[in-house]
Amino acid sequence: QVSLVESGGDLVQPGGSLRLSCAASGIIFEIVGMGWYRQAPGKQRELVAAITSDSTTNYLDSVKGRFTISRDNAKTTVYLQMNNLKLEDTAVYYCNVNESGWTKNGKYFGEDYWGKGTLVTVSS
Repeated sequence: QVSLVESGGDLVQPGGSLRLSCAASGIIFEIVGMGWYRQAPGKQRELVAAITSDSTTNYLDSVKGRFTISRDNAKTTVYLQMNNLKLEDTAVYYCNVNESGWTKNGKYFGEDYWGKGTLVTVSS
């Protein structure tokens, strides 16, 4: 059973920094992608940053230059370093992990997993 454990959400003043972490366990096949989404009150969930198995990264335009996504060497933990936080960054941040591979029977396996979310509040 796959488990995603998120941490790092907190209350921070504008201009401050936070680092979110998400550790995945129970993965059998390959993690082909990891990412962070966020959902603010009354808004749709949006992709903030993502990193693929070959370390290609992708960012929401509004966080470029302020946020950095990275992984540990084992590629089972993903981080989101958030600097120069703004009021509009306030949201619940969710970790997302994509697992895929081929079974011994030759069947393709692909699954998407979500963390429970961690609250980031930017307020003065």
